[in-house]
Amino acid sequence: MELYRVLLADDEEEIRRGISMKIDWARLGFVLVGEAENGAEALELAEQLQPDVVLTDIKMPFMDGLELCRRLKQSLPAARLVVFSGFDDFEYARKAIGMNVSEYILKPINAPELAGVLEKLKGQLDEQRMARRDMETLRRRYEESLPILRELFYTRLLDGQIRPEQIQDRAARYELEIPEGIWIAALVHVDIPDDNEAAQRDELLLLSVRAFFEKYFQLEGCWARSVLYNDAVALLIQMPGQEQIYPLLEELERLSALSVSYLGAPLTIGIGLPCQGPGELHGSVEGARSALDYRVLMEGGRVIYIGDLEPDRSVRLSFEEEDERSLAAAVKLGTEDQVRQVVGELMGRVREAGLSLPQCHLFLMEIVTSLIKLARSGGVEMEEVFGPAFTGFVSITDFSSLDVLGRWVESRCLKLRETLGRQRTDSAWKIVERAKEFIANNYADSQLSVESMCGHLHLSPTYFSTLFKKETGMSFTAYVTQLRMEQAARMLGESDEKTYLIAEKTGYTDPNYFSYVFRRHFGVTPSKFRGGQRQ
Repeated sequence: MELYRVLLADDEEEIRRGISMKIDWARLGFVLVGEAENGAEALELAEQLQPDVVLTDIKMPFMDGLELCRRLKQSLPAARLVVFSGFDDFEYARKAIGMNVSEYILKPINAPELAGVLEKLKGQLDEQRMARRDMETLRRRYEESLPILRELFYTRLLDGQIRPEQIQDRAARYELEIPEGIWIAALVHVDIPDDNEAAQRDELLLLSVRAFFEKYFQLEGCWARSVLYNDAVALLIQMPGQEQIYPLLEELERLSALSVSYLGAPLTIGIGLPCQGPGELHGSVEGARSALDYRVLMEGGRVIYIGDLEPDRSVRLSFEEEDERSLAAAVKLGTEDQVRQVVGELMGRVREAGLSLPQCHLFLMEIVTSLIKLARSGGVEMEEVFGPAFTGFVSITDFSSLDVLGRWVESRCLKLRETLGRQRTDSAWKIVERAKEFIANNYADSQLSVESMCGHLHLSPTYFSTLFKKETGMSFTAYVTQLRMEQAARMLGESDEKTYLIAEKTGYTDPNYFSYVFRRHFGVTPSKFRGGQRQ
C-alpha cells in the first residue's frame, strides 16, 4: 500500500534529526518526504510535496507554526496537522484547534507518543483513502448501469422531463448521440388475441418487438432508436426533413406486415406529428398515443398517422420560454452552427405558420427582446450588437423577405455570441494583469498577501490562486518572491544602500530572512552579489 507523506518543520536541527531517526516511518505506514527549518520554507515545501501530514513546531523564525497551519488550512485542506511546542499554554492549544490541528504535543517529544499519534492519523487517512476507493467502486457500478440509465434517459425524454438545453449534456454523459433536426415518435402495439392477455404484458415479447425494429428498420437518411416505454415499444426517429414522413409511413407499413411472419403477431403503429428537435418529442409521442386510440375503429396490423386523422390545432406563433432558453444556450455556449440551427428553426416556424403580419412582427420583437436581455446580462452595449442607430425597435416591414429577416437575426445572434465569448476569454487575463499591477505597486509592503490582494480584486483566495497559477505558471508566493528578489538585485547593483534598507524596500522586515531568501534565490549572499556586480 502507498505510504503517507510527512513534512517535518522545526528550527532545531537536533530535534529534526531525532524525530527523523527515532520514528520507524515505514512500519507506521509513512515516509518522511521533507524537512524545513522555518515556517516560510515549510509552506513552500508543502506546495511542492503535497504532504498528507505536517509536523510543525510552534516557535520558528520567519513564520511560526500557527501561521503555517493557517496557511495550510487554505492550500492543503485535506492534510493532517500536528503541532508540538515547549509551552503548556491553553491559548496555543485553543488557537491550534481553531486551525483544524489534529494533535497538540508538548516538548520534549516522546517517540512512542509521536508514534501513537501517527498510528491514529494513519487510521483516519486509511478511512479517507477507503472513501475514495468507494467512489471508484461507485463509478464502476455507474458504468455497469449505463444501459439502464440510457433507457431511463429515453423514457424521460418522451415524458418531457428533460429541459431542451440539458438534452445534449445528458446524452453525452450516457455516451449517446442525439442529433438535432426533425424528430417524430411512434408507439408500437402488439395485436394479441383477447384470450392471451398475459402475453400482451410479457416483457420478453416487447424485447422481441424492439429487437425486430432494430434489425429490420431501414430508411435512408433516418436515424431510429427503439426503447421500452410504459409497457410498449416506442420508436424515436430523426429525419432529414418533413418530406420524409410518407417514406417513413411506407417503411413502417412494410415492417408491420413483416411482423406477422417474424413475431407471430401483427403490429399496430401509432405515429405522432413531426417536431423540431428531440426536446419536443413528448408532444409527438402524445400524438402517437392518440393515433393508437383509433385502432379500435380500424383493422389490426397497420400504421396510423395522427396527421391524417386530426387537423393540427396546436400550431401557433409565439416565442415560448423553451425557445428563449434554447436561443440563450446557443448564443452563450453553443457553436456558430448551433446558433444558425436555432435561428433557422425559429424562422422556419414563421414561414410554416402562415399567420398575419402583426403576429409575425410580435414574434420578431420577442426574439429581439430576448437578445437585448442577454446583452444586458453580459454587460454588452446594445450598439455593439445591433449597430449605432439601434433604438430598441425593429419592424418586420424593414425586411424585404423572411430570408433577409432570418439572416439579420442570425448575424445579431452571432455577433452577440462572439462578444460574450471574447469577454469570457479576456476576463481571466485582465484579472491576472490587475493582480500583477497590484503586486508591482505593493511588493514593498511586508503585509502583502493573497488575502489582501483578493480583497482589492473582490475575489475568493481559492479561485484567484487557481487562476493565477494557470495564467502565470507559478504560485502567488513564488511570483511575489521572484519580483522582490529582482528588485533587490537591481538596488544592490545600482546603489550603496545598506542591506537592511533594501530588505525593507522589498517587503522584508527581518534582514536575516531577507538574506536567507536572497541566498536561496541567487546562490550567494546580498553582499557577495553586490561585490560580484561591481567587479
